[in-house]
Amino acid sequence: SIGKPRTTPKGGVRGGRHSYCLFDDFRIIYQVEHQGGFMGKVLGIFICPKASFLMQPVPRVKVFADLGLEGDRYGIGAGFWSRPGPKVNRQVSLIAIEDIREANISLEKGFSPQDTRRNILTEGVDLNSLVHKQLLVGGVLMLGIEPCDPCARPSALVGKPFFAKAFAHRGGLIAEVLNDGVISVEDEIFEFVEKKEGGIYAARNQRHT
Repeated sequence: SIGKPRTTPKGGVRGGRHSYCLFDDFRIIYQVEHQGGFMGKVLGIFICPKASFLMQPVPRVKVFADLGLEGDRYGIGAGFWSRPGPKVNRQVSLIAIEDIREANISLEKGFSPQDTRRNILTEGVDLNSLVHKQLLVGGVLMLGIEPCDPCARPSALVGKPFFAKAFAHRGGLIAEVLNDGVISVEDEIFEFVEKKEGGIYAARNQRHT
């Protein structure tokens, strides 16, 4: 498994088709595949301090290992699903803009990214493929835990019906945070792939299909 980073990946040096970031005593090398000039990225970031409050867009956010986003209710254990008992460690939630658009096709009243109550809005990323995989979001390394299955709560909070039905298999991803860092709108998103020689990890972009 990957250890805690000494410095965040945003401090890496970019050159040609590769970027390099120093994590502890080895380098993480991620190769950007320029397919049609398009890469997966962060389209939006949303936080709210308490359960039931409106989600607020922010241009960038500090993220803390084993906690979540600064200023967000799940980062301080105050989210609706932060109840005692066995549960998924819901530190960060992500959702794809492509899935929001597809879900809204069948709805009279569509849901905005804020309405979905997810933290990070992505573009070009197949989030369903990242369960049990590590991903790099801006300067933050995460582990995909499980799909973020839709429930009726977003519908109840914004007064729009059928969220759970329309977003079935499109609800996004729940992730845990593996290092402190910063995420900004327009940051790139990559999946980590282990190379067996020498403890090197490569990251490749995951495109939404």
